Amino acid sequence: MSMVYSEDDRMLADTAEEFLAAQSPVSAQRALRDNEAPLNFDPEIWQQMMELGWGAITFPEELGGLDFGYKGLGAVFEAMGKHLSASPMLSSVVLCGSLLQQLANDTQKEWLSAIITGEKRLALAVDEQARHKPEAIETTATQDGDGFVLNGSKTMVFDGVSPDGWIVAAKHQGGVSLFIVPFSDSVKVNRVKLVDSRNYANLSFDQVKVPAEALLGSAGQSAEALDKALDLGRLCLSSELLGASKAIFAMTVEYLQVREQFAVKIGTFQALQHRAAKCFIELELAQSTIISALSKADSNADDFAASVSLAKWKLSKVADLISGEAIQMHGGIGVTDELDVGLYLKRIRVAQMSLGDMDFHQARFSALN
Repeated sequence: MSMVYSEDDRMLADTAEEFLAAQSPVSAQRALRDNEAPLNFDPEIWQQMMELGWGAITFPEELGGLDFGYKGLGAVFEAMGKHLSASPMLSSVVLCGSLLQQLANDTQKEWLSAIITGEKRLALAVDEQARHKPEAIETTATQDGDGFVLNGSKTMVFDGVSPDGWIVAAKHQGGVSLFIVPFSDSVKVNRVKLVDSRNYANLSFDQVKVPAEALLGSAGQSAEALDKALDLGRLCLSSELLGASKAIFAMTVEYLQVREQFAVKIGTFQALQHRAAKCFIELELAQSTIISALSKADSNADDFAASVSLAKWKLSKVADLISGEAIQMHGGIGVTDELDVGLYLKRIRVAQMSLGDMDFHQARFSALN
């Protein structure tokens, strides 16, 4: 197993870096926040991402994809993390796209085709508690003639404001069923504002009726597919955390090289050098866990789930270390809004908690081993 990106992966990463640096830099995320953009991302930039083929990277050619693999997509998410680029890649392409790939029938695959091209967006509605706990589903689906009725609520739905529809997890026939619910006024959507200024929503379903063809896969048999989709999402989110950590570390090293105290560059202080060296080593170790898990995603390895939890735990821990060191080494300006360090810190904190925090994945890794 190669523990580095291949030449093709690196080329894809370089293309993503070049595009995002020009079209979606950190300043663009700041502008989205300050202008209170309706979707918290730029739809034009999103379409350009899809035109570059990012939505097709992991899907097989027979489904309209490029069959490039998750190592390639991981490199793209790392570039997105470096530039704090907001988009529905995680929610629509990774989470919902992987579920459609696993479970969709021929008719439902029209949704997948539309997701790959960026024509439509879906958002996955799973969590119902303050903390990530996908097995604790209380939303119900009951038979109603030849269709179903959904009742319940969902929290922290990524890009849940104004998508073309949601994939909703519900208790059904003794297990978990998934339903494609097109956007409509029958679903109550409440925008959630978090410190990273992204698109989040809470959803309420009160006697929401959906047709029989809304059922994705077999009734009550979707838990395994859901777990895999969540693992792929966790892995891509970890890659984003890696990119953000690398960016904030580079900013800190640059500051150490130019900031003077008592007419001496603070980067010459041995204590700060040791702290920076520790951050560098931890970053390298974290990247190894990411690439290992990405490789296992492409090979469908038996220990894929454990590798994902290891990667998410490690990246959350390393991001916590590096963001904290960045704030301290920048001193008082590290907590000002004018400095980009604060924007990275806010995104890192939300990403750490999303799809399972350190405690969640530490416990899950132990259970899987």
